[in-house]
Amino acid sequence: MRRSALRTDSTRARLTLWVAAVILVCLAVTFFVVYKQTGAQLRSDVDRDVRAAAIDFGHALAGRGDASSSAVLAAARSYANAQPYSSASTLLFALIPRVGAASNHPETFGSAHPDDGESAAHQTGENVLARQLLAPTPGYSTKVAPDVGNVRLYEIRMPVAGGSAFVGAGEALSSVSRAQAGVARSFALAGAITLALALVASYLVGGRVSAPLRRLAGLAARVDAGDLRPRMDADRASTSEVRVLAEAFNHMLDRLEGAFEAQREFVADASHELRTPLTVMRGQLEVLAADPDPDRQELVRVERLLQAEISRVARLVEDLLLLAQSERSGFLRIRTIDLQTFIQELWHGLSLTAARDFQLGGVPRVGLMADPDRLAQALRNLAGNAIEHTTEPDGLVRLEVALTAPTTLRFSVIDDGPGIPPAERARVFERFHRTDASRNRSAGGTGLGLAIVQAIAEAHHGSVRADASREGGARFELDLPGVTAAPTGMPSAQLTGSSPSV
Repeated sequence: MRRSALRTDSTRARLTLWVAAVILVCLAVTFFVVYKQTGAQLRSDVDRDVRAAAIDFGHALAGRGDASSSAVLAAARSYANAQPYSSASTLLFALIPRVGAASNHPETFGSAHPDDGESAAHQTGENVLARQLLAPTPGYSTKVAPDVGNVRLYEIRMPVAGGSAFVGAGEALSSVSRAQAGVARSFALAGAITLALALVASYLVGGRVSAPLRRLAGLAARVDAGDLRPRMDADRASTSEVRVLAEAFNHMLDRLEGAFEAQREFVADASHELRTPLTVMRGQLEVLAADPDPDRQELVRVERLLQAEISRVARLVEDLLLLAQSERSGFLRIRTIDLQTFIQELWHGLSLTAARDFQLGGVPRVGLMADPDRLAQALRNLAGNAIEHTTEPDGLVRLEVALTAPTTLRFSVIDDGPGIPPAERARVFERFHRTDASRNRSAGGTGLGLAIVQAIAEAHHGSVRADASREGGARFELDLPGVTAAPTGMPSAQLTGSSPSV
């Protein structure tokens, strides 16, 4: 037996202890009910027997109601002597105040001489108990009788000449005590056997139940050590909970593995993106330093090149910081936007940035709960992507805004450029992903523009997707919830944010 299985804080040990505790409680409750019910049933039988015996005794003496008390007492003694008393029989007695008592067990009502082996003091104590029995108690009562113990009595009052007589019957309660003691012994034996079997069974079952958890702990330890390859297997014999746990754990590992792989790719891409401008700047500085007397034109050329590369690095760092902030609270500053004014001002500003055929469709007269700066940045990035993949001066860059649900708006940015292959449409939102691998990186943006659009959409609880346009180019659809009634008298939202970076 492994030491870990014996630890009291293990699942197996706790399950075993819980099963043992539940069984003990159940046994205790069952014992209490059976013990009490057995005693109550036996006492009920005793009550019925002594009542019947007392009534029979009373009927035997009923015809002597006009006889003298002495004659009634003699008849009672004759009836009682005809039914001798034993430990298994019924005690019969008749009490006639100021006359005497008759019983089939006379010693019960006192004796002048102690029995063999008894002292005078003991006999005196028995006589005290006997005097208590001589006090009539009509109905049921429980008293202590000498040499008998607790006795259940039933007495009946009947008239006799010159007064009243009391006849009754009694039965020792020792049989009830013996029966209850037998129940206790049986329960103790059966309970011990049941508890032992339950402990063994629960220990074995606990091992089977906790086995998946132990395997999971082992896998978690391997994952903690950096190995994301292991997976948890759940066979058909496993419970549904174990299968759900295994599926959830494997799904978590799949996501972790994908996240780590994406992180490694992201770090590699970011390092490459930063290395390129840094290499260019270092090379130009080395060239400049190698010339002891550079001319003015060379200095201007190097300055322009360095400024361009520094701007590129600054945009890259800014975009990386933006993506990092998008997962934090406080990334958005939500307020109600007058949509028509907002879109018109945004699109007018974009149309001045490049020589393209900028088109704006109809804009619903509604308000939108959103962050105007982040929304403007997302739309600028989508428009910048369309500008980058179209040609001047007639390349199409179109924005359409429509309600797709009572509270959802769709912004569609359409171009007539080369479009996006179907297999690439889901990947264009990945960081540093480019559909044209041969394109010179320095000619494009940072490769984070569409990733930023997706981060802004998800922060607004919306979504973005890429598709083909009717014109043969790309169509990006940005869906955002939060549509409200058209605002009245609201100043247009000020459009801020960086220029498009794709």
